[in-house]
Amino acid sequence: MSYLKFLLLATLTSAAFAGPPTFPGEVSEWNGFQRHDFKVADRAAIVVIPQKAADGNPWIWRARFWGHEPQTEIALLKKGFHVAYCDVADLFGAPPAVAIWNTFHAEMTGRYGLAERPALEGLSRGGLIIYNWAKSNPAKVACIYADAPVCDIRSWPRDHSSAATWAKCKAVYGITDAEVETFTGNPIDGLEVLVEAGVPLLHVVGDADPVVPIGDNTNVLAARYRALGGSIQIISKPGVGHHPHSLVDPTPIVDFILEHTP
Repeated sequence: MSYLKFLLLATLTSAAFAGPPTFPGEVSEWNGFQRHDFKVADRAAIVVIPQKAADGNPWIWRARFWGHEPQTEIALLKKGFHVAYCDVADLFGAPPAVAIWNTFHAEMTGRYGLAERPALEGLSRGGLIIYNWAKSNPAKVACIYADAPVCDIRSWPRDHSSAATWAKCKAVYGITDAEVETFTGNPIDGLEVLVEAGVPLLHVVGDADPVVPIGDNTNVLAARYRALGGSIQIISKPGVGHHPHSLVDPTPIVDFILEHTP
């Protein structure tokens, strides 16, 4: 056997018997599971590990508001999913946030062996980064679960937040008040790439949401996605505002993710 063949065989044998990925950082307990806190691209990152990983190391990637209404993540951990989070607060899903998430995805898949195509989860303003990252990486997305998501920065933060928050948003995108009227970098824009990649969507919304009104956000995105031939489900909560997020029984959300995650 040649030396090169020996090295190849040794590498394949080592990979075949490799254990679960080992994550760095501070170790703690989160809802009965092992949690790791560390940094990627100088941003706070969290990975929670299932007691037994499912085949292929599937994972759900949470955007914003870590730990809020965690019932979906807990249920998926019990199914063998990893749960991951990378903080891109105050970047409003703009290109700098997408670049950080690109680095995080490369770390999770390349260094730690998680699945190439995670399920994406975005609550409220988390909708901005999950959609903008997905549109930049459509082949790397299993499905999208968005909960009362921001889908247009003209709705939030411009119309339904503070002047200071809106100023931060404009600054990170590098746009002016005049330019925002023709801005095409929102989740509602450029959806063709997600439809072509066959990415299924689920939105959970309150139909009385005064902070992220569904008429300006989810309804617009859903109409455009369906017109392009895409698949989107909407679970509407009658009389509910922006809170509470998720569902008391997350089974419909969990089932959607399980159905569409390889």
